[in-house]
Amino acid sequence: MAVELRLFERIESGKSLFAVERISLMYNALTSVLIFILYPEMDHPGTMLLERLGIVLLTFLLIGLYQSFPCRMTAFVRMVVQMSLLAYWYPDTYEFNRIFLNLDHVFAAAEQAVFHCQPAVEFSEHCPSEWFSEPFNMGYFFYYPMMLIVTVWYFVFRFKWFEKICFVLVVSFFIYYLFYIFVPVAGPQFYFPVIGMDNVSSGIFPPIGDYFNHHAFLLPGPGYEHGFFYNLVEASQQVGERPTAAFPSSHVAISTIVMIMAWRVSHKLAYCLLPFYLLLCCATVYIQAHYLIDSIVGFVSSFFVYVLATKMYNRWFASRAFVTK
Repeated sequence: MAVELRLFERIESGKSLFAVERISLMYNALTSVLIFILYPEMDHPGTMLLERLGIVLLTFLLIGLYQSFPCRMTAFVRMVVQMSLLAYWYPDTYEFNRIFLNLDHVFAAAEQAVFHCQPAVEFSEHCPSEWFSEPFNMGYFFYYPMMLIVTVWYFVFRFKWFEKICFVLVVSFFIYYLFYIFVPVAGPQFYFPVIGMDNVSSGIFPPIGDYFNHHAFLLPGPGYEHGFFYNLVEASQQVGERPTAAFPSSHVAISTIVMIMAWRVSHKLAYCLLPFYLLLCCATVYIQAHYLIDSIVGFVSSFFVYVLATKMYNRWFASRAFVTK
């Protein structure tokens, strides 16, 4: 069936700021205040404040563009830019939590107590072949494409809900990011190389203090090293990964929220995404990005975060949604 995009159809939002821009500016302001509070202890607070100012200026520049050409396309650009900035806000959490004492020893010990082993280590060691490594790495790499697919699906087929799902996604990210700022857990891929695999095998998990305040080097992960998706994941992690945001797993949490959104708009879409979702959830442990408890808590918490973000939109912004002309 042909789809009529109507990219340049005029729309009226009834407000200068979209819901996703309002919440992004609130997060910007909140973390800016936190920078001022922690200023003497932070590595480059002045640069961080200038970057935040740049994000504010970019936001209002896009508003000006939209006011000159108020249509679906410019609305889409405003939304997608705010969502793309999540790639900035994620490593930004490391700039805060690096000054706190690392908590990996607590979570690794809890993992050992619950499962009597380290599932991240056992999983990758028992399934090292290309037939496991490549599908899991493919699933992990599909994290952002999955969000893009669902977002574009709403834009094309359910435009009246487009602003809402963008808001819910961004708010969900920010809820987890605020948690990561104050709960510094790096995950097995960072922590285990520091303490040594002999300690891991013996169930000994020493605290490392503020080690990650000065060290953020990431060793290559487990799996089939010559695999296409293995190298895609490695390349993306070397660029954007930091020793932060392990508990709970936002990969599992956000992808679960994305699956809920997909199911609500199209069962067929959800079924198509389901294999990638399952591989992604397994991959978080397989590539040692997360402890198993991180992924479990990420899954459980996602439902509460989704409901909270949805209620926030319905209460504050639902009456000011897009109207096509």
